Amino acid sequence: MSKPSEASGRSQVHHHRDVAGGGPRAAIFGVSDGLVTNVALVLGMAGANPGGSIVRLAGVAGLVAGSFSMAAGEYLSMTAQRELLERELDVERRALKRTPEGETRELQRMYEQRGIDADTARSMATQVMADPDLALETHAREEMGISTSNLGSPVQAAVASFVTFAVGAFIPLLPWLYSKGNPALIASVVLGAVASLVVGGILAAFTERPLLRTAGRQLLVAAVAAGVTYGVGRAIGSGVS
Repeated sequence: MSKPSEASGRSQVHHHRDVAGGGPRAAIFGVSDGLVTNVALVLGMAGANPGGSIVRLAGVAGLVAGSFSMAAGEYLSMTAQRELLERELDVERRALKRTPEGETRELQRMYEQRGIDADTARSMATQVMADPDLALETHAREEMGISTSNLGSPVQAAVASFVTFAVGAFIPLLPWLYSKGNPALIASVVLGAVASLVVGGILAAFTERPLLRTAGRQLLVAAVAAGVTYGVGRAIGSGVS
């Protein structure tokens, strides 16, 4: 009987991305939100035709305010989530100390529910409970679906959100830094559309979802937001004049 080749063994090794820390999610959401928010804001202001300097000021204000708002929101939400998870871990940690036999039986039942026979499940649960750190990690994973070593980083999420929102928001603002009127408006539309497709493509690669569907979805969301706000800007601008 031939043995599996070394290359075959290596081919079965796979790695997962670290997505639990909050940074990747915040980065993807940040650049997408920054792009959609500011392309809508810039085109909405441009629709009212107030002058290039006003559109530019609105775009810069949207970039700065949005970046800080996103960062603050991510930091506070991730901090609250982390504190909630730490509280639940403290509850579990106390239960492991006070009622170790009950926790052992609980873990045994979990293994049995997965199809492991009672004797093997009891043996596994006993071995896990012999190590306090492993016991806490296992109960946290089995009962709450979390890892004690990765509860998310509020700072990482906030920084990622701030930077990526600013990058996304800067793209539709760029033409207004050196131009105005219809040329800047058209350039914002083109840059916003291209950037939406790129962001959608990056998201598709990151999540391993269909490229055309994900990129098209991102473009559609940006187009609807920009179209609606541009129409509102035109209507308000016409009413004011």
